[in-house]
Amino acid sequence: MTDDARPAEEAGERRPAPAPDGAPTGQGATGEAPARPTGRRALLAGLWPPRATRGQLVAAVLLFVLGLGLAIQVRATGSEETALRGARQEDLVRILSDLEDRTARLEEERDGLSRQRTELETSSDRAEEARRQTEERERQLGVLAGTVAAEGPGITLRIDDPLSAVEADMLLDTVQELRAAGAEAMQINDVRIVAETFFADENGGVLIDGRPVRAPFLVRAIGRPQDLEPALNIPGGVVQSLENQQAEVSVERLEMIVVDALRSAEQPDYAQSSP
Repeated sequence: MTDDARPAEEAGERRPAPAPDGAPTGQGATGEAPARPTGRRALLAGLWPPRATRGQLVAAVLLFVLGLGLAIQVRATGSEETALRGARQEDLVRILSDLEDRTARLEEERDGLSRQRTELETSSDRAEEARRQTEERERQLGVLAGTVAAEGPGITLRIDDPLSAVEADMLLDTVQELRAAGAEAMQINDVRIVAETFFADENGGVLIDGRPVRAPFLVRAIGRPQDLEPALNIPGGVVQSLENQQAEVSVERLEMIVVDALRSAEQPDYAQSSP
């Protein structure tokens, strides 16, 4: 017997047995199922294609929005810090002073609300106390809306403009500076200044709420004079900017100022007072 004719067993080889009839397809010649992938192939097979539930998708969207908001906030904070680093010393002093003034006003408002709550809780006639506070609040809102005259300590700002160089944006800057310093009521000449007041330039003059206003501009503002007057006279502030335009500016503190320019109360389209 030659080497080629030796039995397979003698040569150390095993021939696969023929598959029986009816054996399922997809099995190997040995009748065993294909081996499952292992290692990296198994990991990739578990990750792809992705199978995300609805809750996971919602969580992913929320996390994306949160991350985007944090990124925007960090960028805005960085921009503010960069602006502060490049600011002049007098600008930094002004910003710090404004922050301190606003903090003091908020603390005063908080103390006032606390007093009102205490009065309501301790008053023997709570209904009468509530009515009194409601009337006071209505008067305050009327002052803010310009429908009620107001009086109190404050300042007057007179602006003479011989060269007609004062424009609408300069008066707007003046109003914003006074508001930031705590002005409660203002008028310029005969026009009451409220939250919705607008300024515009027209034919070499200034329009306030559509009404022409000519120099000299007389600004009357009610508030703490010790806050209002320094806010206008800070370096680079309103007074210096106006004087750079060759305007003549004078500021005076007064113990009593009357703001009596009124605006007509607008009737609401749908709302009405309850009985």
